[in-house]
Parts: sequence; structure tokens; C-alpha cells
Amino acid sequence: MRKLITAVLLAATAFPAAASAQSAGEPRRSRQELREEQRDLRDARRHGDRRDVRQERRDVRDARQELREDRRDHRQANRDDWRGYRQGNRATFARGNYNAPFRYNSFRPGVRIGAPYYQQRYVIADPYRYRLPRPVGYQRWVRHYDDVLLIDTRRGYVVDVLRGFYL
Repeated sequence: MRKLITAVLLAATAFPAAASAQSAGEPRRSRQELREEQRDLRDARRHGDRRDVRQERRDVRDARQELREDRRDHRQANRDDWRGYRQGNRATFARGNYNAPFRYNSFRPGVRIGAPYYQQRYVIADPYRYRLPRPVGYQRWVRHYDDVLLIDTRRGYVVDVLRGFYL
């Protein structure tokens, strides 16, 4: 009986990980499809007529749209992941001591902000603790009062905003 219970618990914990691993590959497949469509467009420009080029342009446009939608869905799935984790682990998201020498601003993605907002003292050192998506390249997760901002530190742009992240 103990083995059965252990097997059921292991399966229950492994299944959500397997489901998220499958959905993580969708943007990658869409990117590959986009590359294939762009390659077909280049071939049509070299060897095809106007109708072929027009059709291939339409295919490239559709592949780009699909890639954008898959990326948006992937980001939304990651947001749902940390929200669900927060419900069960409220102590991890406790407010804590946060003193900033500037007032609160409601930032939105695409805005350029000053370097004082993403100094080292505001960077979230361990984003995996909060189930935040992995920052890529020069991106860093930064705390701004109760919000969390994903900043491109090289250019100073806000990439993503999670409002009301801390309780």
C-alpha cells in the first residue's frame, strides 16, 4: 500500500512539470516554422513569379502572428505558475523591508527608466524562488514597491510588469 501511495504522489508531482515542458516547446516550433516560411519566400523571390511571392509573404505574416500568439500564451502560462505558487506559499511573498529613495511609479512595458530604479540593491537575486520566468541576456527582475519589473539593463527598457506581486 505504501508503494502505491508513493507512486501516486510522484505521478501527481511529475505530471504538471511534464505538461509545462510540452507547452514550452510551442514558441520554439513556431520560430522554426517562421524560418521555413522566410526561406520559402527567399526561394520564391529568386525563382517564382509575383503570385508565388505574394503567397509566401502571406505565409510569413501568418507565421509571425502565430509566433507572437505562442509567446504571449507562454508568458501567460508563466504568470499563472507564480500566481498559483503564491497562493500556497504566502510567506515567500511576504512584503519585507523595502525602502526606496524615490516615489512609486506605475510603469508599463516599453517605457525607458533611469538606472537608479534597477540598481543592484533592487534586483531580485533569486527569481526562481518566486517561480518567475528566467531572464534572458541583460534582463533582470527588479522590485519596485509591490510590483516586479523585468528590465533590459543594457538599454533601460521595461520588458514586463507584474503588478501586486508582493502581498
